[in-house]
Amino acid sequence: MLSLVPAIVAVLVTFLLAGAAVWARALTPPAGAVAAAFGSLIVVLAGYPYLALLILFVGASVLATRYRIDEKRRQNLQEGKSGERGVSNVVAHIVLPTALVVGASAFPTELPSMGLAVLYTSALAFGASDTFASEFGVLAGRARSILSLRSVAPGTNGGVSGLGEAFAFVGAGTTAVIGLGLFAVWSDWPGNGLLFVVVATVAGFVGCQIDSVLGETLENRGYLTKGSTNFLGMLSAVALGAAFVLLAGGTL
Repeated sequence: MLSLVPAIVAVLVTFLLAGAAVWARALTPPAGAVAAAFGSLIVVLAGYPYLALLILFVGASVLATRYRIDEKRRQNLQEGKSGERGVSNVVAHIVLPTALVVGASAFPTELPSMGLAVLYTSALAFGASDTFASEFGVLAGRARSILSLRSVAPGTNGGVSGLGEAFAFVGAGTTAVIGLGLFAVWSDWPGNGLLFVVVATVAGFVGCQIDSVLGETLENRGYLTKGSTNFLGMLSAVALGAAFVLLAGGTL
């Protein structure tokens, strides 16, 4: 946990960044307020590398969302009206990382710092994988059902493409590598770096596939919303990351 002065500075920076995201129309004002509140809790309880990884994830998501936005708008495949993300999207991607940080703060023996770093990175690796798959995949011009492999329209829940899958892997892998770098610089992280990257990448990418399966089987039938599908996909990524950590004896 940060001491008083660094915590105040971190919270101010978090609110400024959220305000900038709202000003840039990357987030709606309510979504910006939610992001600022949860981000402040994360940085105060866990420290700068956790906030930095979250900020980089948001920044990458904005860039992916804005990429060829006019083309997405013509096909009605964009987020919001002009690529902005609302409260449900922000909540779906930030509640679980925040819960991990709060849980580790309350029960440090059950979830030590190295385990928290892996699970937190796995969660955001899913977020990047899912966002990249959606935002770049819809530009492929064609998609297939993840279960039946029949042709479906781009943007259909459960629809995947080669381009989308490639970017899903890139999103998860990039997040894992950057996460390792941040924790190594700020925390002098002594674990197995290669294993950290592999676990977070695999967990994030597989979670993205589970998200697609849930989208096709449950969201398309009205049993889940987009936000709850994203949340469950991220939860599966964290669960997979936790399973790897347990298999490694509780540490990496």
